[in-house]
Amino acid sequence: MEVDPIRDMEKIAEMKVILKERGGRDRLLFIMGINTALRISDLLSLSIGDVLDDEGQILKIVELKEKKTGKTKRFPINESVRVALSDYLGKRHGCDREEPLFPSKKGGTLSRWQAWRIISAAGESVGLENIGTHSLRKTFGYHVYKMTGGDIGLVQKLLNHSASRITLRYIGIDRERMDRAYMELKL
Repeated sequence: MEVDPIRDMEKIAEMKVILKERGGRDRLLFIMGINTALRISDLLSLSIGDVLDDEGQILKIVELKEKKTGKTKRFPINESVRVALSDYLGKRHGCDREEPLFPSKKGGTLSRWQAWRIISAAGESVGLENIGTHSLRKTFGYHVYKMTGGDIGLVQKLLNHSASRITLRYIGIDRERMDRAYMELKL
């Protein structure tokens, strides 16, 4: 199933509230996903030690090896992620650095399927369709594109895409432009 980015900032805010009610883990998953552009497999592979320094402080910059590409991904922890991490880790007392950042309630790491169910259900509860874990990465790309006034080259680089046309389609800009052309045409 093809999923969409979350374009509406109010829907993002509503999803944060819903996910906070479910617990800090789910909210952190959502916030990290829309602020880092990590694929769900990379998000779920994070351990507590991946986001903390040796003194237990949240890192300013995280580096990891992407599962899909094998390339090193480097990204700064922005204020939204920092606050969510601080809130979440503050409630997980006595954690080992090797523990998964996103543990399953049954033990081990949250599965991709569990993550999809969490994000999809939160999207549905705010009236969104076609929302899944990949929507997180697409949402990042969409909002960076809008924030930068359409700098597709930057978005392409951040998402590690080979061509700007792929990136435009990926973040839903092509479809958005085509729909707008139909709607604005008044012949």
